[in-house]
Amino acid sequence: MALILEARGVTPIFGENCFFAPNATIVGQVTMGNYCSVWFNGVVRGDVSPIIMGDYVNVQDGAVIHATYQRNQTTIGNKVSIAHNAIVHGCKIHDSVLVGMGAIVMDDCEIESGAIIGAGAVMKKGTLVKQGEVWAGNPAKFIKLSGDLANTEIERIANAYPFYASWFKK
Repeated sequence: MALILEARGVTPIFGENCFFAPNATIVGQVTMGNYCSVWFNGVVRGDVSPIIMGDYVNVQDGAVIHATYQRNQTTIGNKVSIAHNAIVHGCKIHDSVLVGMGAIVMDDCEIESGAIIGAGAVMKKGTLVKQGEVWAGNPAKFIKLSGDLANTEIERIANAYPFYASWFKK
């Protein structure tokens, strides 16, 4: 069973049909929508500031979602995939975004809808990624516009995770 803890008097709140792997950790002021999932060794730590997640958000294996004490909450829209071992910290991610494997999204970043943050990308503090852009590298920089194929992939991945979660529900 996932580790779900109260922090500073606040317990996480979840929507319907969420899945949490047995070793996922969800702490404090976390609000999740419907059909969200936190996978193996995933951490969503709302102990220092709120973390607000929309519907169909998947936090994949080893990913960490956190915020900055008394400064930045983390807000994640609908149909967002946070891939394996990514770090999302004190930022705002709009709807239909893919954060690639091992990527780091730092404080004060804003990632608009339809954007892709490439695997291993390091988003410097305060970076604005505009709608439909693809960013990659360390430090990350604009590569190209994502296009229709990327939008289809973002949607496909977000919709696949509730299906994968069904394999683990009793």
